[in-house]
Amino acid sequence: MTTSPPEAGAGRAAIIGTGLIGGSLGLALRARGWYVTGRDRNAERSSRALELGALDAVGDDLAADVTFIATPVHAIVDEARKALAAGSIVTDVGSVKESVTSGISHAHFVGGHPMAGSEQEGVDGSDGELFEGATWVLTPTVDTDPVAYTRVRSIVTSLGADVVALPPHRHDALVAIVSHVPHLTAATLMRLAADRSEEHSSLLRLAAGGFRDMTRIAAGHPGIWPDICAQNRVAILEALDVLLERLSSVREVVAAGDRKKLLELLEDARAARVNLPTRAARAAELAELRVPVPDRPGVLADVTTLASDLGVSIQDLEIAHSAEGDAGVLVLLLEAADADRVRDALSDRGYRVAVRRLE
Repeated sequence: MTTSPPEAGAGRAAIIGTGLIGGSLGLALRARGWYVTGRDRNAERSSRALELGALDAVGDDLAADVTFIATPVHAIVDEARKALAAGSIVTDVGSVKESVTSGISHAHFVGGHPMAGSEQEGVDGSDGELFEGATWVLTPTVDTDPVAYTRVRSIVTSLGADVVALPPHRHDALVAIVSHVPHLTAATLMRLAADRSEEHSSLLRLAAGGFRDMTRIAAGHPGIWPDICAQNRVAILEALDVLLERLSSVREVVAAGDRKKLLELLEDARAARVNLPTRAARAAELAELRVPVPDRPGVLADVTTLASDLGVSIQDLEIAHSAEGDAGVLVLLLEAADADRVRDALSDRGYRVAVRRLE
């Protein structure tokens, strides 16, 4: 369908898949002046998204500036190809990236994964503030157009998210550890308790805060997980193997009654948990790094993923194209305390970097 034009200065976005994430995207974008069109394989869901104010119109928008694919993982590639054929910049929200990016070799596709969720299900659980303070992973590849990446990054940060750039395969390996295996572990523990409750009816009534916290994610919608486990099977199996090995080691410590070793394990875990990174306030002191880059595939992915490897958050990013020749300048804004580390790492890779601290 062709939709009525948005107000002056606003963008046009299309959302394919209007569940929890798609609906939340629609609410967040519309709150910032975007004109949002969307559809879902379930017509009732897209109609409900319209009722809730997550969409301006139901259907396709061939003039969309950007399209978000928020379908189950198995459907992302086909939907992304359709949107790319219409000329839109396209990103997705799937929690598996390598199988998706390898199936879409297009300069205007930017793989993405917002690390945000809710115990609520479906579009009725949508929240326009869901992405505030969330980490949003983008996975640029050698095929990614810098302009498309910068555009998607700008939109995502405008929703309040912190962007981390990772290679697709590394994203999948890390997310297996921090998301996929924890969900399977929580589900297994919950099933164990449920099985035992048949023998001891009071068991689940004794479930205290710790048990509830550990198994909270088991309440998530199960429908998405067969896809995720199929698409990220290798990384999940590797992480499960390591977990089983670690649990076996803990079992040996407990069986041996080794109090010292057990205390050491628990103290290490406690220290790691306490030191989990939190969303930091915007630094008052920032630095600008200007990196001359050649116009060749993979430069943007190289620079942004290097910063992520160093644990550095890029506050803002801009590409200044040269009026002549085939070069440009990548402008990175980050905390001044990180500037020297990033400069040195880039210099080691052959980039010439100028640093200017902002007062």
